[in-house]
Formats: sequence, structure tokens, C-alpha cells
Amino acid sequence: MNPPNQQLVGGAYALAAFTAWGVLPVYFHEMSFVPPPQMLAHRFVWAMLLLAGLVTVIGGWRRIGRALRERRTVLMLIGSTAFISANWLTFIWAVGAERVTEVSLGYYINPLVNVLLGMLVLRERLNPAQGVAVVLAMIGVTNLAVQTAGLPWPSLAVAFSFGFYGLIRKTTALGSVDGLFLETALASPIALTYLVLVERAGTGVFGHMSAGVDVALVAAGLVTALPLIWFTSGARRLTYTAVGFFQYVAPTGHFLLALFVFGEPFSWPHLVTFLCIWTGLALFSADTVRRSRRARRAAPEPAGAGTS
Repeated sequence: MNPPNQQLVGGAYALAAFTAWGVLPVYFHEMSFVPPPQMLAHRFVWAMLLLAGLVTVIGGWRRIGRALRERRTVLMLIGSTAFISANWLTFIWAVGAERVTEVSLGYYINPLVNVLLGMLVLRERLNPAQGVAVVLAMIGVTNLAVQTAGLPWPSLAVAFSFGFYGLIRKTTALGSVDGLFLETALASPIALTYLVLVERAGTGVFGHMSAGVDVALVAAGLVTALPLIWFTSGARRLTYTAVGFFQYVAPTGHFLLALFVFGEPFSWPHLVTFLCIWTGLALFSADTVRRSRRARRAAPEPAGAGTS
């Protein structure tokens, strides 16, 4: 397949992944009668089983075995599992509590949180455009906190948990599928124990309502793993910059669902905050494109280029 077709296919995969993540609140909204901890437990268990099958198909068990023999990798995965658990639980709770607008804000903030964490943890230096973008994000969050008499903690929880998750995974030599399988495998014993306890307490949902509900709970594994597979397929065919632009599809989906489907309130303080975030993201994106183009121009010309 030639490079233009590779990019076209990669774009289709990336769009499918981020669109799926963008409409994911619909699934959790329909399942909001399930207590968030139970929903999280089912998500881990069914995703682990689905990913185990996928690892088998792609022949990844040898890589999994090597990863488990490395103490540092296991410790890093424990950390990433904790952060993705916090991210997923906040997301599930926020959808049920009709605070999807704040989830949207959190995922819009996330790229700027990544820049901030890079500066604080990895000692990376902010350029002027990145600095202005981060300051605008801080102004936006502060505005919402002051105007609504409280920090938008779901936004911050989603943004920072996913930011730290990405930071750990960035420094862990594992592919997306292998890494997510190990994370779900680490969490599944706890999740299964919890599901057994709620079953004994008579508060379990699975097997006690209808076959449709049971199927929907099993589908938690599919809605977790399938977008990741699409994302991995797309990321392999696209530049990092291109993938970065696709990531705004998901919070835009959340934002539109919150306003036009779930009917959540959207006040002037929300508008001012989102305008600050969107302006910061526009500066950040423009700077990313400019630096990407500059890097391509500065790259040495391949041997034989220009000859016919």
C-alpha cells in the first residue's frame, strides 16, 4: 500500500477511534443504573478477556512474559493501572451525574496538562506559545471555579489522571494492546473480588435484571478494547501531529452530547472557560504544526533524492 493510501486508512482508523470515544457517554448514560464501581469492575474483567483473545491472535504472549519478568515494567504498570482506574471511574460517575460538560473540558485540557507535566516531571522547557496556552487553561479553570463556587474537579481528575497515565506509558516499552491487557489483568483480580462481594451482599446487577443488561455489561469489554485497536492501527500510519488533531474529536463529541442530548446547563462562566481553553488549544496546535514543518525542512534529504 502506498503512503497516501496508508495515511487515508490511518485517518479512517483514527477517526473511528476518537468518534467511538466521543459517543462513549451514550453507553454509560444508558447503563447509569449500575453503580459506578460495579461498572468499572465489569469494564476491567470483560476487557481483559477480550484482550487476552487478541493477544493470542497477534502472538503477543512472549512479549507479555518478558514484560512480567522486568520489575520496573511491572511497577510502572501498577502505577498506570491506578491512574487509568481513576480516569475510568471518574468518567463513569460523571456521566451518571450529568456532568459530561466537565468531562469534555477535562479532555480538552489534557494536551495542555501533558505539556505541564512534561515541564514539571521530565524537565522539558515550554516555548512561548505553549506557555501562553497553559496560562489560558489555568485562567479558564480558575474562572469556572470562582464563578461556580467550586473547582470543576471532574475536569481536573480526568485531565490529570490521563496525563499521568500517558506519562507512565510513555516511559514503558509496551505496545498499546499489550499494555492495556496487562493493566486490565492486574486490576481484574480486585474487580472480580469486588463483584463476588456485591453478589453476596445482594446488590450485584449481573444476572439479576435481564439478558439485555447482561449483554450490555459484557459489551463493556468491547467498548473499551475496540477503539484502542482502531487507535493503534491509525497511529501506526499517521504522524504524531496528525494523531494530535484527531484527539479533539472525542471531547467535542462529549461537549455536543452534553448540550444537545443530555440537556446539561451551559452558562456564561462555562462559555468563558471553554473559550479560554479553545484559544489555548488553537495556539498549541498552531505551534505544533509550525515546529513539525520546521523539523521536516531541517531533516537531511535522503540519498538519491532529486534524481530521476
